[in-house]
Amino acid sequence: MNNDSLTRIAGLQVGHFTHARRPTGCTVVLTPQGAVAAVDVRGGAPGTRETDLLSPSNSVQHVHGLVLSGGSAYGLDAASGVMQWLEEQGHGLCVGSVRVPIVPAAVIFDLMVDDFSQGATRIRPDAQAGYQACVHASHAPVTQGSVGAGTGATVGKMNGPHCAMKGGLGSAALTVNGVTVAALVVCNALGDVVDPLTGQLLAGARRAPDSLELLNIRQAQLAGLAMHSVPMGSNTTIGVVATDAVLTKPQAQRLAQVAHDGLARSICPVHTPLDGDTLFALATGTSTQAADMMLLSTLAAEVTAMAVVRAIQAATELRLGQNWWPAMTRVACGPGPN
Repeated sequence: MNNDSLTRIAGLQVGHFTHARRPTGCTVVLTPQGAVAAVDVRGGAPGTRETDLLSPSNSVQHVHGLVLSGGSAYGLDAASGVMQWLEEQGHGLCVGSVRVPIVPAAVIFDLMVDDFSQGATRIRPDAQAGYQACVHASHAPVTQGSVGAGTGATVGKMNGPHCAMKGGLGSAALTVNGVTVAALVVCNALGDVVDPLTGQLLAGARRAPDSLELLNIRQAQLAGLAMHSVPMGSNTTIGVVATDAVLTKPQAQRLAQVAHDGLARSICPVHTPLDGDTLFALATGTSTQAADMMLLSTLAAEVTAMAVVRAIQAATELRLGQNWWPAMTRVACGPGPN
């Protein structure tokens, strides 16, 4: 089976937990034998865990897993379950007689994707959710769309959350000259999503809660249209870009940085004060090939943009009470922001 998702990278496993009682969940990326890792945070409202240790100046060189989760800051608890699973399997950083799994995490805000009945907003991914995602992790092609951390993702919230559309989780991979770079992205952006190859506006803010007509945020802002108030930190695109090349921590950090170019090509606006845009980088070294950073940088931006588009294409419509978040397939896509 052809695998053009993150698990094309040898040594990586991906697992989802999708909550049955509310649109939320978490996604884990496991690298039990350890991988060089880095992170780059561009949004103004991030929710993260264990990101300081990924700095090239700090001592820990490898991580054993990553968590992408819904549930806002509450969803960071999912990483504890991943640590528990890895410890039970005997994986982690050796500290004397103890093994400590290193599991950084990032979250999206999906607490408003609800019908606000019976306290459902208190249902968030927790440690057990992270553990179950590990149980279901595999090397199989990544399931995409409204699953795992992408279950409650929405996009295009600058005209108010009730005019948003469904976001989701997407993944893509490319192999050039024997080296593979892949990305997995959870798109919960404030902005619109654009196909960078065609300039077509795929999903985003609608003109009204009952409308399928897209507003086009960039054109609306340039025309002076006042945007509705959006709660701080209620948006975020998070993900991971990975390669099987051999990288140092500084090189991995560069990979995370240039991967954000893929977000800039496919989301407009991006890296806003109300988004927590965060991308991790992983390098397994399983190809044994030395890094060609020019090639890897090009591939990282490309697969990240591809993953964003796939997240939108695979997302499914969501209705909760009077609230409606249509998927891309329901709208008449229009010209892009230019």
